[in-house]
Amino acid sequence: MWNENDKKQMAAKGITEPVIEAQLKRFETGFPWLKLEAAATVGHGIMRLDAKQQTQCAKIWKDFQGEGASIEKFQPASGAASRMFKNLFAFINEGKTAPETDFEREFFGNITLFAFFPQLNKTCVSLYQSNVAELIEAGRYADVLKALLLPEGMNYGSLPKALLKFHRAAAGTVHTPLEEHLEEGAQYAADSNRCVRIHFTVSPEHRSGFERLIKAKVPLMEKVWGVKYEITLSEQKASTDTIAVNMDNTPYRDASGRLLFRPAGHGALLENLNERDADVVFIKNVDNVVPLRLRSVTTRYKKVLGGYLVMVQRQVKKYLEMLDKGNVKSGDLKAMLRYVHKTLCVVDPAADSLDDEALATWLRDKLNRPIRVCGVVPNEGEPGGGPYLAYNADGSASPQILESAQINPDDAAAVEMMKGGTHFNPVDLVCYIKDYKGIKFDLRQFVDAETGFISVKSKDGVDIKALELPGLWNGSMSNWNTIFVEVPIDTFNPVKTVNDLLRRTHQ
Repeated sequence: MWNENDKKQMAAKGITEPVIEAQLKRFETGFPWLKLEAAATVGHGIMRLDAKQQTQCAKIWKDFQGEGASIEKFQPASGAASRMFKNLFAFINEGKTAPETDFEREFFGNITLFAFFPQLNKTCVSLYQSNVAELIEAGRYADVLKALLLPEGMNYGSLPKALLKFHRAAAGTVHTPLEEHLEEGAQYAADSNRCVRIHFTVSPEHRSGFERLIKAKVPLMEKVWGVKYEITLSEQKASTDTIAVNMDNTPYRDASGRLLFRPAGHGALLENLNERDADVVFIKNVDNVVPLRLRSVTTRYKKVLGGYLVMVQRQVKKYLEMLDKGNVKSGDLKAMLRYVHKTLCVVDPAADSLDDEALATWLRDKLNRPIRVCGVVPNEGEPGGGPYLAYNADGSASPQILESAQINPDDAAAVEMMKGGTHFNPVDLVCYIKDYKGIKFDLRQFVDAETGFISVKSKDGVDIKALELPGLWNGSMSNWNTIFVEVPIDTFNPVKTVNDLLRRTHQ
């Protein structure tokens, strides 16, 4: 099936033939629907902490920061902002001469409110010898958008979101999401030496842009926040790319006969995360940031989630050390089982009937896993995944973050559960990635390979199929211990379209 050029392509990416053949087989078989036990709700899979518990968790986190543990913010930041400007690209491509839709009218009617407006104004003067107001007065709306989106202008249509001007800051300055994450790190992720470690995943073509901005901003931020930053960058590994196929599942080839490989979604970043050597790792979406004046709720709940994670990890460590010693009393085993049921929300009716020896083995398997505490917000209709209790291959049910594409639309009961979901996944994770002995887990061992995605894309006007690996916070973490904790909607301020920057929380 493979010619010499194919083999050279595979070798250059570090992908083996058996891996490609397994991917081709997956296009044939597809992925199974996930079986749901229930949508997670408060009291059934979601923990709601009262004020006293929140204060306790925040104190635990503060104490933990001073104990010498390693802490890192792991920040996926390689995605381009092209979707953010989808509506504006459509304006250009359709040859419009004036705003017609509500979206277009909102954008142009409030254009001076965007943090990037001063740069856009200068760019328009440089390109057209007219400022934004003059171009709009002349009906040259498309030229304004070209200055914003295209390479000859600001190139916002291709840059990663992390490098876009999102917010006005003090003294007339503006901040990018990268800078907001630097500030956030200083506010809740500094260690006992006031060192803030942040790891950004970047695309190769934009790496230099990250490096320039980091070099320019870090010295000042270190002075302002009294910290020392350790910033590292990595790129999505070429070996995680997946082969694209035609609609009949045969390998797609371009006009020159070359195979097409595509990035396999954010699940590919598990490889990057697996290389991080920290005890605790914070993960969130790069666009979920707010200006400093509105960030107190975000930082408070990051500390609450971190403290809750530490509390759980310490209890798990205690139980595993008891199991190591052996001869654990039946009462202690039952207490561990109740903890797994009530706190980790892992339910397996078969565990109740196990004898002590078998139960100890079962408990060790369930407890000795990476741990993540996931903030979830009340569902207000935002698109994306949600918290569920889903069945695993061994018959147990556990908390999972699922996307609607993983749920069978022909299963009436599952659809009803999905409609009844009360909370949304904003991607607000705090993770413990070392075991109870302090040894880093191999995170690749906890992936559910049955939870990937197949999507239809277009390449040179031809429909093709693409394969995405299990999502980073979906199937890639399927076999972690997962705890959902309710956090306020104020902690969730995504920027999915450019007009989201006009919301109060981004002004």
